[in-house]
Amino acid sequence: MPASSERACSAACLPIGSDGDLAYVRQQVRQYAAQLGFGLVQQTKLVTAASELARNTLVHGGGGQAEITPLDHGGVHGLRMRFTDEGPGIRDLELAMTEGYTSGGGLGLGLGGAKRLVQEFAVDTEPGRGTTVTAVAWVTPVPPARTVV
Repeated sequence: MPASSERACSAACLPIGSDGDLAYVRQQVRQYAAQLGFGLVQQTKLVTAASELARNTLVHGGGGQAEITPLDHGGVHGLRMRFTDEGPGIRDLELAMTEGYTSGGGLGLGLGGAKRLVQEFAVDTEPGRGTTVTAVAWVTPVPPARTVV
């Protein structure tokens, strides 16, 4: 897959400060994903990851913002989602990334679950400094239907 540093198109910067904002982030991610040509399953994965990351931003980071950016790498389309807060940071990132770990209140996916739903994933955090989580997915073509002989 292309590196996420490829050319970015117009980004949407969305505040995350309430449950209503979470719904709007999910709606915007689905809209961008559909416009970029992500299939329904890929759209659902992106919306699920965005929902988990946006909720973490609100609940654990005290609010922040989501930046949703369409990407283009030589005709291959992608979507970068960046969630930033100025909260307490993640004290134990290794634990937070552990399979099945959740601190409660979200979808139960945790950071590890969100990571599995995208192709690229990075967490920049430090206790007392806040957290930025970046997730990138690229449109992957649907394989052709098999012919039964």
